[in-house]
Amino acid sequence: MSPLSIVLIGFAMSTDAFAAAVGKGAAMRKPRLLDALRAGLIFGVIEAITPIIGWLLGRAASQYVQAFDHWIAFGLLGVLGAHMIIAGLKPDDETEADSATDEAGEQHKSFWTLAATGFATSIDAMAIGVGLAFLDVHIGVVALVIGLCTMTMVTIGIMLGRALGALVGKRAEIIGGVILIVIGCAILYEHLHAAAEVVGAA
Repeated sequence: MSPLSIVLIGFAMSTDAFAAAVGKGAAMRKPRLLDALRAGLIFGVIEAITPIIGWLLGRAASQYVQAFDHWIAFGLLGVLGAHMIIAGLKPDDETEADSATDEAGEQHKSFWTLAATGFATSIDAMAIGVGLAFLDVHIGVVALVIGLCTMTMVTIGIMLGRALGALVGKRAEIIGGVILIVIGCAILYEHLHAAAEVVGAA
């Protein structure tokens, strides 16, 4: 997997956390940079750990599915991408209701509440880790990139949330979904093209 693909995956995986952060930032009265960095660090660490867990699970099963591993990676990326696009297109009435409920204590949100939110937005990263277990990629590098992208995007999302509102976060999530689908198609094409070359050479 190319460095560009790894960076794009890191960005795509951070868009759902960014969307959540924009919503949180919009609910805050005056988010401070320290609050945003704290949330970004929590989200980033969790988002870096979950793909490693998924990768370990995928590696345990990789020996049984080597013949069609690229289809699994393609399917996971495609499904996750479609899910993110659908979530980004949904009306945000429920998000607004949740934000209104949390507004009073938003600036003093506890570590565990942030961690729970971070874990909820990192489920996709765990599934990505499962898909990456079937590819030739260093999971440590991917996890680090995903964590750094998420930390940066969440910090920015909270600080911009008040001014930009939830719509920007949803658009970012749609973009992230499209990126995942494109990467999945590229992985499938590379494997099928390589297989065709082997058959042609034979």
